[in-house]
Amino acid sequence: MTTSSETKRGLTALVVWAAMLLSVVVLMLASGCSKESDYLHDAEAQPLTFSSDTVMFDTVFVAMGTTTHHFMVYNRGSKPVKIASVTMQQGAASRFRLNVDGDSSRVVRNVTLAAGDSLFVFIQALIDPTDEASPFLVTDAVVFDVEGCATQQLLVTAYGRNAVYHLPTDTLMKGTLDRYGNPYAYSIIDCDNWDHTLPHVIVGYAVVYDDTLHLKAGDELYFANDAVLWVFNEASLRVSGNEEHPVLFTSVRHDGWYGTLPGQWGHIWLGGISGGTCRPCVISHAVIENAYYGIIADSNAYGYPTLYIDHCEICHHKVAGLQLDDAWVVGSRLLLYDCGGATIYVPFGGRYTFDHITSANYWRLDHRTTPSVILRNWYESVDGVVPRNLVEATFTNSIIYGNRSEGELLLDGIDGARFEVNMANSVVRGKLWYDVDPRFVDIEANDYHLSDDSPAQGLGYYAEE
Repeated sequence: MTTSSETKRGLTALVVWAAMLLSVVVLMLASGCSKESDYLHDAEAQPLTFSSDTVMFDTVFVAMGTTTHHFMVYNRGSKPVKIASVTMQQGAASRFRLNVDGDSSRVVRNVTLAAGDSLFVFIQALIDPTDEASPFLVTDAVVFDVEGCATQQLLVTAYGRNAVYHLPTDTLMKGTLDRYGNPYAYSIIDCDNWDHTLPHVIVGYAVVYDDTLHLKAGDELYFANDAVLWVFNEASLRVSGNEEHPVLFTSVRHDGWYGTLPGQWGHIWLGGISGGTCRPCVISHAVIENAYYGIIADSNAYGYPTLYIDHCEICHHKVAGLQLDDAWVVGSRLLLYDCGGATIYVPFGGRYTFDHITSANYWRLDHRTTPSVILRNWYESVDGVVPRNLVEATFTNSIIYGNRSEGELLLDGIDGARFEVNMANSVVRGKLWYDVDPRFVDIEANDYHLSDDSPAQGLGYYAEE
């Protein structure tokens, strides 16, 4: 039985405990609210620091937007600061858009940054078309208005470029998906009126159909995700660059690490689909980079080569530099490097002659399990293995080397079909061949000239002569 005195003592203890709890809550609330005097107020102070002194965008194609850049804002002082507003200096006329810690308002207001704290600012460029053919510089600044302190700015720059856009207008083979899982959404190229004064941006499939596309020195083609240049149905491609101004086939994104990132677009496709093969194509002095495949050349139905290719740099491809599907190719003075699968992949037969090529595959993005050059005379169908003649695969004065210790050349031939492979005066990594380190000048910098003491002098492309 509880006495009245015990009850009083219990009530007194409860009151004391409640009072203590209330005091703790009041103290916590008080400590969480800074008084105005706690904030930094110094008219000459610049309390904010930034992770970079300028936000720089690489080439931005007008009307396409860009990838989003970001920078960090730090308060490294001992007092919190009130940022009254964050905005672009040019206001509504700015060609840049901000997002401050998730707030994408044109003017972000009343941001408190505690002592030692930081916040993210994201920025995107959206540039309108002009009548300029050359790249033009666009500048602005992010303005931070800090209450009681000096206003601070961060410079933002971008190079805008006008372009000719090839956008899909129809879909071929409706209901069928391509090798990237996309519909065959295409546009037809007007070859007679190709504009050589502006870069061309390709989205989807840009098709050369029953015509010849002539590309000249300095022409530039930029490809969106999975985009393809398709030379189809008796069409042809003629690329005539020169040493000073090669024709460029590359991705639309080049800022930061995207400059050498493989797999940003599809491929150049010569032929394809039964009955739709192309006429002979010529590619001279070109750079083909950053795709899944550089070139896919399909089966040849005529008595002449599918492709003549010379003085080209083919690099940074996720799967293969050249995939040659029972094609006929004549190649000379080619540099192929940095491919996740093979630099040259022949999955089933064909006819190929290569002279003075350098295949230098030091792929570093992940572990490469395949050799750089793969030659086969068969393919596998639902009915089993089907032989296909490899009429000729000749490599002369060439270098096939890389970082695959097991070797960089795979000869995978079966009986029942021709398998004619010839290696002459060439350096090839692999115990069956003349295997010596060619001593490239700088592999890390992708400089595949040969050093003065190279045992491969006179071989490959970029050889000193």
